[in-house]
Amino acid sequence: MTLELKIPPVAVALITAICMWLAARAVPGIEVPFPGHDVVTGMMAVSGGFIALLGVVAFSRAGTTVNPMNPGSSSSLVVTGIYSVTRNPMYLGLLLVLLAWAIYLANVLSVLLLPAFVWYMARYQIEPEEKALTALFGPEFTAYAARVRRWI
Repeated sequence: MTLELKIPPVAVALITAICMWLAARAVPGIEVPFPGHDVVTGMMAVSGGFIALLGVVAFSRAGTTVNPMNPGSSSSLVVTGIYSVTRNPMYLGLLLVLLAWAIYLANVLSVLLLPAFVWYMARYQIEPEEKALTALFGPEFTAYAARVRRWI
């Protein structure tokens, strides 16, 4: 499909965040604020950033590319650290930051856009990456994918 690996994941997250904000503004009557909302928002955003950073650091230490647009240039398969818990910590981190944004907006409609982000990332980013990694690392990647989940 032509959309595969064409839009950088950070741009997808920013587009999703803007759509969430627009949805919250379009239908303000379905807000669900709750006590401690700011604390939960902050904790979720920091957690997401930290998880994504762990992924970037692990790739950097392994000397492999962090460029998600060209997974075929990966020089090693990283399976330790955060990658022993999730195969996609950078995307999981983006999702958690978007969840923090949804909590901050406190609008039900904005939360409903999160599954769209997950679907898009799985279909147009993760699946093409997994095809490239299978081609590069064969049974090693297949075994890794069998024991570690895509997200959590």
